[in-house]
Amino acid sequence: MTLLRGKVVFITGSSRGIGREIALRCAHDGAKVVITGKTAEPHSKLPGTIHTVAEEVERTGGKALAIRLDVRDEQAIQDAVVQTVQTFGGIDVLVNNASAIGLSETLETTPKRLDLMWDVNMRATFLASQACIPHLKHAANPHILTLSPPLNLDPKWFAPHLAYTISKYGMSMCTLGLAREFAGDGISINCLWPRTTIATAAIQFNFPEAIMRASRKPSIMADAAHAIITRDSRAATGNFYIDEEVLRSTGVADFDQYAVSPGTPPYGDLFLDK
Repeated sequence: MTLLRGKVVFITGSSRGIGREIALRCAHDGAKVVITGKTAEPHSKLPGTIHTVAEEVERTGGKALAIRLDVRDEQAIQDAVVQTVQTFGGIDVLVNNASAIGLSETLETTPKRLDLMWDVNMRATFLASQACIPHLKHAANPHILTLSPPLNLDPKWFAPHLAYTISKYGMSMCTLGLAREFAGDGISINCLWPRTTIATAAIQFNFPEAIMRASRKPSIMADAAHAIITRDSRAATGNFYIDEEVLRSTGVADFDQYAVSPGTPPYGDLFLDK
């Protein structure tokens, strides 16, 4: 399958985890993938840099552009988009993957952590979309895909980690508004969220080991993202997709292939009631 061959896919936060997996899935089609993130040099505790992922993209069959990017810096976002267009000629897909997590209760949430989550989650999603949309308008099948949850206003999702919930819902609200605002331009703007926890550093550092074992691999999100961004952009926009539902609609029935520990009942992710 070469559905994304030659397409330019700009991914925020793609030096590891889900962002890396989406980059490699796009590279498998022969896409031109822009790898962004703050990690340009090896991290003492976390694997991967923008450069190692770029090398993986090239080996997988795509073309790569690695850009060191702090998504809290609005000028850096603009510069990265300009560099992308100068290098690859345009942008076809934006994946807003960069995210900061902090599952603290209100009295334990510091202003610094609050600002980090707001800036990396909502603000960066807004600014990256704003910077890419003028170029997406010229693409043949443009998509923005943001990795954030369906809007569930049950207070149980706010009380344990209010600041984090607000920041993630801010990302989702960007999708809701942008999808309507730019519907006439044919840009498909949607959210994607996992049915289960995904085995990433965020889960490793914020949850017990048992939840990590009951998680699914990042590849399930990459496969679901690929299914969404290869659809006709004028056919669907403003949706809050769940990875498992997307893949079931494409005929996938075996989800043990994505399990960290096959046979272990998967652990449900935040913000989903069932």
